[in-house]
Amino acid sequence: MEPVKRLELTPDDLLRLRFAHSPMAEVVTSALALRDDSWQYTRWRRRLGTSTDGLDLLWRIVGTHARGSIPDFLTPVPATARPTLESELAAIAATPPGRIAEELACAGLTDLDPVKLIPPLLHQIRQYFTIALADIWPRLRAAADNEIAHRTTTAAFPGPHSLLAGLHPRMRWDPDTLHLDYLKGTEVHPWSLHGAPLYLLPTAFTGQKAWIMDCDAGRALWYPPRAVAALFAAPEPPPEPLAALLGATRAAVLTLLETPSSTGDVAQRLGLAPATASHHLTALRDAGLIVAARAGRRLNYRHTDLGERLATMG
Repeated sequence: MEPVKRLELTPDDLLRLRFAHSPMAEVVTSALALRDDSWQYTRWRRRLGTSTDGLDLLWRIVGTHARGSIPDFLTPVPATARPTLESELAAIAATPPGRIAEELACAGLTDLDPVKLIPPLLHQIRQYFTIALADIWPRLRAAADNEIAHRTTTAAFPGPHSLLAGLHPRMRWDPDTLHLDYLKGTEVHPWSLHGAPLYLLPTAFTGQKAWIMDCDAGRALWYPPRAVAALFAAPEPPPEPLAALLGATRAAVLTLLETPSSTGDVAQRLGLAPATASHHLTALRDAGLIVAARAGRRLNYRHTDLGERLATMG
């Protein structure tokens, strides 16, 4: 996975843009975040403590290498918009050994057997996911779903080029090129898709960067979804005018829904009884400030346009 400076896109490329949320993208980026000092992940790292120690093979391949040297076979381009962890692990297991060996060699891991490596690696990935991500996974997926819904809705009228406008503060879009400007001073040749689709993957643990994966298996751009900081931060007190209007607790619920959340999420993060959280959510929904959308077995609540404007009132 290498950051690029200029990605040239044709009009046909724009029509082939696809969104997805990848469990393995979150696994790899969170493993990196566990070992850096990004402020937004401090509470998450503190909660995990030493619980992920002992996953030596996973850390050797992911955690001990600088960004850019991680083997791409770990992050298959999603086959669907909402792949499961098991479906992506199956794709990893099906990777040709020759490709695995080549990518391990590029990462300096020539002593690892590309065939014997896979079973213990998949086992450790499952362990890591259970320890580090399982409890927050519904919120990670809800944040990605909200990002995708926002992008596709806002692009409906201007056209597909608007999907890339404002995607990331370190990206800028002109009529035919996506620029990643955090490589200032580095000469990078223009890069194109050559007819392949580009998958846009909102990934909560990408930190302040965006990343391009470019390999024979496909092309994907990882970037942080909107309001990603709210996923990992302690709930902020609601603005005083909002609290005066709605009441402190109901205002806190509305503010929290900057990130789509279920009744259980709201109750847990605000220390409310589930029945109390449900009561406030129902009142906010009846007032037209939030809407509910089912994602599998979960019912997630998110702001309406009016609710978003009201939640940010100062």
